[in-house]
Amino acid sequence: MTRVKRGVMTKKRHKNVLKAAKGYRWGRSKLFTKAKEAVMKAGTYAYRDRHNKKRTFRRLWITRLNNALRLYGVKYREFIALEKAKNIELDRKVLSELAMKQPESFKAFIEKVKTM
Repeated sequence: MTRVKRGVMTKKRHKNVLKAAKGYRWGRSKLFTKAKEAVMKAGTYAYRDRHNKKRTFRRLWITRLNNALRLYGVKYREFIALEKAKNIELDRKVLSELAMKQPESFKAFIEKVKTM
């Protein structure tokens, strides 16, 4: 049976991990074992925070929408209840963008929802 030398693949794997850890501080960018740990942990944080980002943005949109609605004397929860009752399917992101960038249109929209 022929002899198998595994240095090539090991070197490739080490190189890829160190490349992923480029820019990390101290030994985490130079030592394979430390770099591997750091890259794995970074991947865990990245996965977790991709999901948390959605939560954070929804919270921001709700806050913006609530503040915009309060200017016109409407509470957020009442507005959402009205919207659901009248089968209007605009999400919080669109409504908060409308409130920020086109306040006149937003005001007209609120009046229309109130009177429907």
